[in-house]
Amino acid sequence: MDKPGTCSHLSDDMKLELIGPHPFAVGPDGRQLTRIGTLFPDQGALYTQTPGVHAWQRLNFIDHLNARRAAVQEPVLTPEEESNITANSVDLIFESDHILIRPDAERMELAMVADDLLQTLVSKRQVKFLSVSDSRVREAIKRRGECWRLSGIPKSREAKEQMVFGSKVGIHGLPIYFYNRLTGTRWLTFQEFEKLGLLEPQDLARQLQEIADHSLRRNRVDRPEIDFFAADLRRFGARDFSGVVYEQLNPEQLRARFEELRNHFAAAVHEAFRKDDCHNQAWCQRILSTLFLEGNETQSEQLLSGLSPEFFLNIEWLAGGRFEEGEFLLDPIFDEAAAHPEDTALQRLCDSRAKDIIFNFIRDYGDLEYINLGSVPESLSLDRPQQDGRRGVFLTEFRARGETTSVKRFMRLQKWGVWEHLDEGKGLLESIQESDEYTDYWLDRRLGCLQLGMNLCRRVLMRRLNEVYMGTHPAHRGRTIRTIYFEREYLPGMATDKVPLEHYLRPGYAEKFATLLGRAAVASLIVGRTFDGKAPAFDDGDEVLREGEDGLPVEILVGDHSGSFTEYELAMETFAAHYARPVNIRDHAVPNPVAFAQCYVEAFREQLIHIQGDYRKRRRGFESLFQHRRYDPGGSFAYRWECALRRLDQTDAEAVAETIRRHIQVLNTGKVAAPDR
Repeated sequence: MDKPGTCSHLSDDMKLELIGPHPFAVGPDGRQLTRIGTLFPDQGALYTQTPGVHAWQRLNFIDHLNARRAAVQEPVLTPEEESNITANSVDLIFESDHILIRPDAERMELAMVADDLLQTLVSKRQVKFLSVSDSRVREAIKRRGECWRLSGIPKSREAKEQMVFGSKVGIHGLPIYFYNRLTGTRWLTFQEFEKLGLLEPQDLARQLQEIADHSLRRNRVDRPEIDFFAADLRRFGARDFSGVVYEQLNPEQLRARFEELRNHFAAAVHEAFRKDDCHNQAWCQRILSTLFLEGNETQSEQLLSGLSPEFFLNIEWLAGGRFEEGEFLLDPIFDEAAAHPEDTALQRLCDSRAKDIIFNFIRDYGDLEYINLGSVPESLSLDRPQQDGRRGVFLTEFRARGETTSVKRFMRLQKWGVWEHLDEGKGLLESIQESDEYTDYWLDRRLGCLQLGMNLCRRVLMRRLNEVYMGTHPAHRGRTIRTIYFEREYLPGMATDKVPLEHYLRPGYAEKFATLLGRAAVASLIVGRTFDGKAPAFDDGDEVLREGEDGLPVEILVGDHSGSFTEYELAMETFAAHYARPVNIRDHAVPNPVAFAQCYVEAFREQLIHIQGDYRKRRRGFESLFQHRRYDPGGSFAYRWECALRRLDQTDAEAVAETIRRHIQVLNTGKVAAPDR
């Protein structure tokens, strides 16, 4: 075998010698027999015998080798040989179904050899890497196209909820803390603290004393034993519990003290974080970050710098491949997937569409250094999660050889393609024709949105890939079909409905944001963007806010124009309440809700007047834009375009703005809502 550090591949007949129990073996009590191992690539051996300390395993392996040499009358190893063997070893940690490699960042090739050896013992998907916080490790993994091997947090809401609430522990009392197994800190949420008020005085006193004692202590990694989730520590913390012996208070004093602490805790936590609810995306993301990201070296979310919050913790990385000497080598995990079609998790990891998307990038960009592709398996909209149908949303990061920066691209499958029409029971030819018609419809809507002032991403490319149809039409199952997808630039920034609450408190932030939001609302209203033909779709995940170097808003871009021109007949005033909503849902978050509302309405009014003026000045240019398309009052795009322009022309901009104003709470109640900080 080649020396570690000089190659990262094995001969086909290389096997790993196992000395000790299998990493996943369990005893009669159901517990793992060993939790650590040490791998010696030069000897092709994995040592898993106890004691459970890597240093002792290295020494015991030397003894094992010397005993083997003595049995064949060979001299024992020299001190230099022993030193080389131990220096060329790799530390491993065993979980119930995964082996974690702890690599030496200066010798990544050694870790890669260990990785290849472990794959002769377990499936590749059961081997992952630690230490990705080190840029050298991170880059090595990215260059192999293997971000999928670093993701440790589940992506579905149900799995996240199970993981979060499965982390609850106690100390001496009730299991009221969410435990970070990496730092050792136990996090107390406001809801769990508030529930202590139901306890009997004696139990309440013991629990408060436990919090008081442990919140002041630091563990061996200098982290607090107990901390307070989402609390502004300038307003509430361990100091609030000090100076009191709770078990010496009488019931009345104890109750009064608890109520005082509860009120202080509540005041220090924004209302979005006062209820423990994984269906609240803000709470879920923050608790996941608090419990599993801080110090967690197995999280691929660290890999894509500048990743927007709407994708945070929601990317499911897919298998792809790596480049060696300019050649693309497909990940061998695809062979395992082909051999096990019944394994749904493996099929999801080895998404066949991912291969075609990667191949398209290789054809377009030529000599790539690496490429990683991930999917977003669930809708990130808070208001319109996907209920049915196939989902195909992808994000990629790649770098061309010789370039210093990476490129990020976003891809979405066409909503109605050949697959979907076949599922409706239509024939193949009809399905292809209707898919092509929908592609034209999608592109025409994008052009219409741009013409009417929607600030869409700069460039969109129409792509296609091949996939094997496995839908509900029995006559066509197993047939290869073409699928259309659209590729666009990745928009750096954050979705407008997911702006962190603390951003609103920056001087001047809220007013600038309100102005941009008001302008963006106009185009959405004009093009009748909805997803059910009734309720408008705006400020719900597709609008991306970009901030400047000063941290203040500078632009709102729309990432996807889907849903546009689905409502094109009702008067604009009909939707005033919906377009007042972006203000109403933020009136407790911004420092001056009245000023925020006024900026929003005024920007809306000015933008609507501006777009009307553009249309009336260049009426022929607008009206002739889609004259070449089929005109059908039953709903063709040319007809919808005509209706949208007629409504724009006939609308009283001042009246629409005033109607929206009347639906904004802070402008009509006579009260100014205090900001909740």
